[in-house]
Amino acid sequence: MMSKRTHLLFTCLISLSTFFSFHSSATNSSQNQVKIIKSHAIAMRGEAKYPADFKHWDYVNPNAPKGGTIKTATQGTFDNFNRYAQRGSSPSGIDGLFDSLMTSNDDEIQVLYGLIAEYIEYPTDYGWAIFHINPKAKFQDGKAITAHDVEFSFNLFYTQGVPQFKKYFEGVTVKALDDSRVKFTLPKKDKALMVALADTTIFPQHYYQDKDFSEPFKSPPLGSGPYKVFDYQMGKQITYQIDPNYWAVKHPTNAGRLNFEFEKIDYYLDETVLLEAFKKGEYDFKQENVAKNWVTQYKGGNFENGNIVKEEISHQVPTGNSAFVFNVQKPQFQDRRVRLALSYLFDFEWTNKNFFYGDYQRNYSYFMNTDYASSGLPKGQELDILNQYKDKLPAELFSQAFELSKTDGSGNIRNQIRSALRLFKQAGYQLKDKKLVDKNGKQFEFELLLFRASTERVAVPFQQNIEKIGGKMNIRLVSDSSQYINRVRERDFDMISRAFAGYPTESLKIQWHTSYLNSTYNWVGANDPMIDNLVDKIAELQQDEVQLTQYARAFDRILLWNYYSIPQWHLSKYRVAYWNKFSRPNTVPKYDLGADTWWYDETKASTIKKN
Repeated sequence: MMSKRTHLLFTCLISLSTFFSFHSSATNSSQNQVKIIKSHAIAMRGEAKYPADFKHWDYVNPNAPKGGTIKTATQGTFDNFNRYAQRGSSPSGIDGLFDSLMTSNDDEIQVLYGLIAEYIEYPTDYGWAIFHINPKAKFQDGKAITAHDVEFSFNLFYTQGVPQFKKYFEGVTVKALDDSRVKFTLPKKDKALMVALADTTIFPQHYYQDKDFSEPFKSPPLGSGPYKVFDYQMGKQITYQIDPNYWAVKHPTNAGRLNFEFEKIDYYLDETVLLEAFKKGEYDFKQENVAKNWVTQYKGGNFENGNIVKEEISHQVPTGNSAFVFNVQKPQFQDRRVRLALSYLFDFEWTNKNFFYGDYQRNYSYFMNTDYASSGLPKGQELDILNQYKDKLPAELFSQAFELSKTDGSGNIRNQIRSALRLFKQAGYQLKDKKLVDKNGKQFEFELLLFRASTERVAVPFQQNIEKIGGKMNIRLVSDSSQYINRVRERDFDMISRAFAGYPTESLKIQWHTSYLNSTYNWVGANDPMIDNLVDKIAELQQDEVQLTQYARAFDRILLWNYYSIPQWHLSKYRVAYWNKFSRPNTVPKYDLGADTWWYDETKASTIKKN
């Protein structure tokens, strides 16, 4: 339930009395005017929606009552309190202990507004940025947040954080100019990098300076944000409380938010037990992602008498591409024909009919629900971009619209099996004693690594279809979240089920660029100069919407035709159920459920009937 900030690497306040505009200028070596901007906000593209004197986000109720408790639950466990440790698993909601220099909202993408930093100052060539610290900003122990803490925090991430942070910000230098101003100097003029820096999480130097940031913490740390850990049982439950002395509780970015005094999160190891606990009232709010559960399990007396509200809420969220993801560093997946063959064996139509009650739509892009999704045949500038790589791309990319194999939903996939076998034969495999074997007589075999049992249920028919051609897919369900995370981090998997980011930001580098091959998030491991070039170009064009769209579509088309994953499905609505003791604003934000804008409603709570 606790809202998490959108981190601008992997996907912005004080109200100023005057809007700062261009206030000075300089001349660069090419005689172009470089202006200095001072502003309460920074937008990757265009202008920020909210002016300097805004009072609250449009989707909140600024007069929402404060107080009460909301109880949620999740599957898994946790074993430490360091969200940024390079091993172990931290509890859900721990991000709420910390604030960043600037913060985002759920109606805009890549737009940040001042929080710890009252405002940002930067030149129009984006070579540096100075953040002016809000004089009211304090850590949870009451000590003032200074520019020195910002310098320390960035260097802490850079020296002890995850490797991809250091790679992403390589060459950036930071210097506290005094207590209230900190300057970042960029190795190249790059607005996207500047926007990402504005999202830097801030830590108290006096608390962290003697700690190993890369290691797990066994007790809750001192933070800079609105929440403190009130109570916990390691691995089982955690309760957060709003810090009564939080300096920004009335800040415009927080108006109508932070409405619950306590937020309790229980942990369950089993999905079925988790759902039954909700229906019995052990916790209050559940967002459901499994269609079968939604149709068959959200029933009973507490639903019929109004104790529990079951609701579907439409959204406009770019859904990206949830998929079965190939690790192409593995030898069995290095041939594109093998990946294409396996895509024929995932019968989405049968799966949707039998498991999802026909409620889902197939993913056909890495940028679903956006204008960046490719479609039809390439044309115009997109075609020009693709022609640069024509000798490296499948010929059919230029003559056919991309389509995934489609069945009649009956489960009879003879045509798909024939196509898959033909592709495997082309890749050097043959059927021998009903086994699909390579030239050395070794059966084609791989492991699908999963975390949730609900995904296993969907994967079994896929597994059975692979068996029909003589192949073997082993399903490995790892319910221990720490073990699963560590295996993904170490690239110790053949295939996983994950969701790619749905927007072409500079953070695509972390998922696709060769220089991030050892990143936690570079699941595919494509290691392709063509992809590197396109990702670099997308990063370069973040402010040019017209060209960005064309390059993103070309990039999307190349990923699809290379079959780096087997696209799954998406749903453009939230399925939520909650005990009828909460109210919410009439307006839902564009890009989130907005659960952090809800509040405890005493009148509704008093009407809940006891069974």
